[in-house]
This record gives sequence, C-alpha cells and structure tokens, in this order.
Amino acid sequence: MSGFSLGLPDIVGAGPLPRRLALLTLLRLVFTVCALALVGALYLKTGYDPTAFTPRAMLAALVWSFSLAGIYALVLRRGRGLERLADAQILLDQVTWTGVVYLTGGVSSGATSFYGLTCLVGASLTGLRGATIAAMSGGLLYVGLTSALARGWLAPPPDQPPNIYELAPGEVSFYLVVNVLVLVVVALLAGTLAERLRWTGGELKLATERADQAERMAALGRLAAGLAHEIRNPLGSIAGSIELLRAAPQLSEEDRRLCDIVQRETRRLNDLVTDMVDLARPRKPLLASVDVASLARELVELASRSGRAISDVAVRYVGEDSVGVRADGAQLRQLVWNLVRNAVQASGPGEEVVVRVVLRPDQRVELSVTDRGPGIDEQQRERLFDAFFTTRSQGAGIGLAVVKRIADEHRFVITVDSQAGSGATFRVDLGRAVPLSQPSPFSTAEVGATPADPAAGKG
Repeated sequence: MSGFSLGLPDIVGAGPLPRRLALLTLLRLVFTVCALALVGALYLKTGYDPTAFTPRAMLAALVWSFSLAGIYALVLRRGRGLERLADAQILLDQVTWTGVVYLTGGVSSGATSFYGLTCLVGASLTGLRGATIAAMSGGLLYVGLTSALARGWLAPPPDQPPNIYELAPGEVSFYLVVNVLVLVVVALLAGTLAERLRWTGGELKLATERADQAERMAALGRLAAGLAHEIRNPLGSIAGSIELLRAAPQLSEEDRRLCDIVQRETRRLNDLVTDMVDLARPRKPLLASVDVASLARELVELASRSGRAISDVAVRYVGEDSVGVRADGAQLRQLVWNLVRNAVQASGPGEEVVVRVVLRPDQRVELSVTDRGPGIDEQQRERLFDAFFTTRSQGAGIGLAVVKRIADEHRFVITVDSQAGSGATFRVDLGRAVPLSQPSPFSTAEVGATPADPAAGKG
C-alpha cells in the first residue's frame, strides 16, 4: 500500500528531499509486495471467494499503489517539482488508507492508525508542513467517510457483516473524537520533531564547518607567523632600494615606470602578508570611543594618494563630520581600509568609490562603501566573506574575510547590496553612537580625489 512508514527515523533529516523521496518510494514498493503476499495467503487460507467485493477491492488498492509508486519514480527521475510530488504522495496515501478503512470495518477499523503513519511520512519529507497536510487531509477523509456511512450515502461492502458498520451515534462520536484527536497530536509531535531534527542537523553542520575553518586558520596562523618576518624583511629592503633608485637623476621615464611597478607590487605583497597575519592571528578587540567619521576620512585621503586611486579611480567621503562608536580603533581602521581597497580593486577606470558614515534616526551609525564595479551575483555573495575566495584574477581572497572576522568580534552587522553588472554597496551597522572623548581633527564633510589624467602615474 502507499504510505509505508517503517524506517522513518532513518529517513527524517537523512539528506535532501530527492534522497528521502527515493528511499520512501523504494520502501513503498517493498511494503506493497509484502502486503500483496499477505492478503493472498490470508484469502487462500480462509477460503475467501476471490470474486467477492472485498478481495477485488483489496487487489485494486494494491494495483493502485503499484501504479502510484511507478509514477512517483518517473517524476522523481525528472528531478522537478519535488515538493509538489511530496504533497501529492501524502494526499494520495490518505486516500488509499480511507479505502482500506472502508474495507476493514469503517469508523471502528484499526486501519485508521495508518492516517497517523502518513503524518510521520509527511513530517519526514517536508517537516511540519507535510505533517499538517497529512493530518488535515486524513481527518477530512475520515470524517467524510464516517458521515457517508452514518447517513446511508455509502453502503457497507456487500460481503462484510453489516453489524460491524452499524454503530450507535455515541459510538460514532467516540471514534471520531478519539481518531481525529490522535491524528492531530501525532501530526504536531512528528512535525515539531522533524523541524527540531533539521535545525539540530543544520547547527551540527555549521559547528563542523566552523571547526574545520578554525583548524585551517590555526594552520595558516602557524604558517603566517613563520613567513611574515621572512617576507617583510626583503620587502622592506626592496622598497627602500627602489625608492633610492627612483630618485637617481639619470633614470629615464621608462626606468621610473618600472620602479613604480616594483613599488606597487611590493605594497601589494605587504598588504597580503598583513591580511594573512590579521586573519590567522586575531586578537581580542580593545573597545574604546572611536571617531569613525574622522577615521574614514583619513583612510579616504590615504586611498586617494595610493594605488589605482592616483590615476583612474576616484575615492570620496560623504557623511558626518564627527561621530563616535565603541570599537577597537586599529581593527576598525583595518575593516574600513579593506573595504575601501576592495572597492577600488573592483572598480574600472574613471569610476568612483564613495565612503559614507551616517547617523541614522535611531542613533545607530552606519558605514557604507559603494563602488560601480561588475557587481556580485547571488552565488558569489554566499561565499563572499570566505577566506581564499575571490572573484578577481588577482588577489588571495583574504581582505573581506578579515572584515568579517573583525565585524563578528565587534558584533557589527554586514550586509551587501549588489546585482551583477551594477556595482556593490557594503554596509556595516556599527551600533549606537557614543560620546567622543576628544574632538575630531577634521572639519570638512567631504574629502576625496578625482581621477587624474589617465596617462599620468599609471603603472
């Protein structure tokens, strides 16, 4: 019969919906074969007339179940509309059980327990939603069958004893109340348990992922600690030597351009080492009152005089003159710098990066960094803050991971507004504004740089 539910503890939360549906379809076929063998053996042993109504109806129900299992398998093979398939299975199972209840005693039939088993099946497939569909459909079908038999709209099976189906009104009410109540309780318990199991499974998966990430970060920390000193020393020597070489008057313009390239790549390597160390060896933030508006303007000034922002990308600040937040100043500076650097790297020639610090009406401070680059699609957004994930041909994918770590440790909330091809805006809720211990050294509300002549300073 359809609606088989043995082995449900192994099905609940055992994997994606297609896997659970496939397992349930297989179990349904096994159960139907066993039921067919059992019915056949029973009728052969008791000498029932195979041409009577009940044996023919039972055989029709088994054929119906076999046909449904085949249809389910075909739809499952297509891989589309699986939630609708799950709902259809639940509804058709309850229809099948209603036929079995009718053939085995009507209102007082022990087969009414199969309604509850279908609630368990529904819970295993789609959680509380599936259990609710099973309970509502089973209850309505059972009440409808009971009313039809009580009012004489549906005659009992002709080969069954009539006294089994002739019950007093009090007995009918008793069976109705008990069976419907049991159905509701089973549905609630099964649905709640299934949702709880799925939530627990999700938490376990998340904890496992976090443990794996922590292990990777620990390994990276050991590697970064060993390499940072070894890399930075030669980088410092290279940067100092190139600076001295660039100041030589006999250098040609081509030589100076090559020196600029070496300087730029040296800074990029130094930034990469810094990001690796910050990501792998985090420290607990030392919270204090920090003027985030002043800090953001200072970093905009710095970004406007370094890297690509010198030549073809504008970096501009718009927002509050001064506003305080509670944060670790050095880590907040790293967060803002990484967001600005990421936006500049994502921008094309002639585009602009805008940094804003806004005090909202609810007295919460919001930092946003907007670029007009290629944007971020939905799939990339899910992994945007993962370490070593990057959408660019250059870069190690560490900067935004550092941003996320700092934000999490400060309990800041980061959101990303973006669509592919239309740029991106990173928003950071920095919490409620706090008083500043000293006035901001800045007084302008807008600081920035416009792109210089594209031919100037390029390297």
